[in-house]
Amino acid sequence: MGINIIAVANQKGGVGKTTTVVNLAASLAAQKKRVLVIDLDPQGNATTGSGIDKSNISSGIYQVLLGEATIKEALLHSKNGGYDILAANRTLAGAEVELVQELAREMRLKNAVAAVTDDYDFILIDCPPTLTLLTLNGLVAANGVIVPMVCEYYALEGISDLVATIRKIRQAINPKLDILGIVRTLYDSRSRLSQEVSEQLQAHFGKQLFETTIPRNVRLAEAPSHGMPALAYDAKAKGTVAYLALADELLKRVAS
Repeated sequence: MGINIIAVANQKGGVGKTTTVVNLAASLAAQKKRVLVIDLDPQGNATTGSGIDKSNISSGIYQVLLGEATIKEALLHSKNGGYDILAANRTLAGAEVELVQELAREMRLKNAVAAVTDDYDFILIDCPPTLTLLTLNGLVAANGVIVPMVCEYYALEGISDLVATIRKIRQAINPKLDILGIVRTLYDSRSRLSQEVSEQLQAHFGKQLFETTIPRNVRLAEAPSHGMPALAYDAKAKGTVAYLALADELLKRVAS
């Protein structure tokens, strides 16, 4: 299995991108996969959710994007999750302004990641919820996209915007980029709306839709509030089991 660089993205906020990144990373690490998480969101929730104090970062993704540090110099390790992380905090918001005049600014992350591709089986990129230069860097660096989404009104509208963005990036910059899978998060099987939207997703995206669903009892704030992936504090919870199943499904998908 070669390196899998996966951006976790959705232009709609509140769909569980960060929780998906943190828990999927821990689930893959539990299966002896070498995993790196890249926190590209200035809120730094993936950093906090990995047990890292984001207020005390000497080098992170900000320094890497600006060329002030290499990835290897900036790497931290999540003891609770069992994976490495390139951390972020609010200083990352300034990177967009500082990079705007730079040549090939959308290639900064891709070029930096090239130095560590032999060290990992999976690199998971937590993208911001808007199409910014940071998100663009994540999508250009990736060779696949996982889209977390909640089965609610306007869900299909949000994902159609992302599909259009991915198509443009694939045509202009990154021909390898494609949707690896769509995962239904905060899924409530008792809700008629969830069932109806899920059926629409199945009709539109077919095999791109992961069979695994993440139940509603996995809260969006779970990882940041506990400071660790769910696997580290409740190995038998429904959410933990669901993410382990998602990791299994992902491994089969990338191997095929």
